[in-house]
Amino acid sequence: MEVMKFRILIEQDEDGMYVVECTNLPGCISQGKTKVEAIKNIKEAIKGYIESLKKHNEPIPVKLD
Repeated sequence: MEVMKFRILIEQDEDGMYVVECTNLPGCISQGKTKVEAIKNIKEAIKGYIESLKKHNEPIPVKLD
């Protein structure tokens, strides 16, 4: 299995939720009540995003920001 690394940004919003974004994958955003939950959720979102790119024969970004 290939290991890919992506940089993520985590911010806490005004309601206390943690919002996390994968900067290499436009629109790949998730959230969680805790940082741990937010990171778990973005990992799932990244996995789904990559699977969709593969399904549609689109290139997978490999460059870290």
